[in-house]
Amino acid sequence: MRFSVRKRRQAPAVIIIALIDILIVLVIFLIVTTTFKQQPSLKIVLPESSQAQKSGANEAAPLMISIDASGNLRWGPEAKPVTLERFKAELLEALANKSDLELAINADKSAPVGQLVKVLDVAKEARVKTKLITKEPAKP
Repeated sequence: MRFSVRKRRQAPAVIIIALIDILIVLVIFLIVTTTFKQQPSLKIVLPESSQAQKSGANEAAPLMISIDASGNLRWGPEAKPVTLERFKAELLEALANKSDLELAINADKSAPVGQLVKVLDVAKEARVKTKLITKEPAKP
């Protein structure tokens, strides 16, 4: 005699909606916590400065001009090669679009000083604020 009724066991079910929710939360967490840093395609050894100041996070990104060790100019975040005349034209074009521009100059420590002075002259002629980018010395 059987007094207990045997219950049918259901096969365990995986709730796919809950898994998708968890995966979406993980993806959002990874996107938010990952920092993106723009790496220049040009290797420049920046000179050290004891008076270097870090720029604020809420400042608008300045336009970039890089001067490598042989004196070649690279313009913009994609570091496209330009001549001094082309740089002047690009700077005036950018200034026409936005009046309160700031120009950041990345110059290799062995770059010709004459080329740096020419870039500074073009920026001053266009009445653009300039900022020289240097590397802070390593702290012991």
